[in-house]
Amino acid sequence: MNSTKKIAVFGCKSTTQFILEALQEKYSVDCLISIDREKGQHMKVADYQDLQAYAASQGIDFYQAKKYSLKSEEDHSFLAERKIDIAFVVGWQRLIPENILKTFSTGAFGMHGSAMNLPLGRGRSPMNWSIIEGKKMFYTNLFMYDAGVDSGSVLDSYKFSINEYDTGETMHFKNTLSMKHLILKNMDRLISGNFSLEKQPDIPASYYPKRTETDSLIEWGEDVYQIERFIRAVAPPFNGAYTFLNGNKIRILRANVFDHQDFGYSQETSGKILEVFPNGKFLVKCYGGLLLVHEFEGKASPEKGEILNQGLEEKKVFPRNAFGGFDIYENE
Repeated sequence: MNSTKKIAVFGCKSTTQFILEALQEKYSVDCLISIDREKGQHMKVADYQDLQAYAASQGIDFYQAKKYSLKSEEDHSFLAERKIDIAFVVGWQRLIPENILKTFSTGAFGMHGSAMNLPLGRGRSPMNWSIIEGKKMFYTNLFMYDAGVDSGSVLDSYKFSINEYDTGETMHFKNTLSMKHLILKNMDRLISGNFSLEKQPDIPASYYPKRTETDSLIEWGEDVYQIERFIRAVAPPFNGAYTFLNGNKIRILRANVFDHQDFGYSQETSGKILEVFPNGKFLVKCYGGLLLVHEFEGKASPEKGEILNQGLEEKKVFPRNAFGGFDIYENE
């Protein structure tokens, strides 16, 4: 279905293509704004995808932004000339500058979710944080962009559950399906202009900080259930939880709470490898129970009796559950 409205999508991830494919089934997308692979790597965009070939195959005009922040005269001029009506921001981890927002006749719409719902849990990596904190529900919001950080008025919302098997990856799958549902559900109303927005509740907002690779270090003295959630939260396609063994970094890709019983290991040190089974899986002592590591990668070969992170001086950048005064979205 073609509309008289010009539709654009901003994004540089696999989720961007997923939403584009859903939109293209019924609507014509006029323009895709993305960044090149070099910028994606420099900005450490998780799950970056080069979308130029896909756009060409679908007859969608492709624009490679000069800056990820869109804070360049060329970026502003291009978007102003295109006279876009409706923009969707999917897989674009930067704010949209106010001077560009003003060029859209209807507005720019993006997604932000939180286990506590907006305005609580704005900022970065809310799905990863939700697993780490042991939350059970997640709210995905389709909102209109303004100049603030995830502060725009909400068009529609969708709620889904967080279960004990969810990882950072499955949370993104669920959130992507929520995005698809909300966009398609509201598309005709956006095109006709027959829609209404609801301001976010007037309560103090909270912000999650950006997660970095150094924030994925496992602390073996923590509760075994907390460690297990942490490993799930940052599993691939994210950087993966990691630990050190004899000075070598190993990434723990999959693990689960083996038991809260101690099997006679109650006096052992947290982080100690208690057993290495014939198939290579190994058991680690933690506070409150034992953790079974199913999958890991690295140069080290775990052996019984070794202690993970022994002598390590590296510290995490952020505490496990933190809000507040961080530079959430970089300028570049």
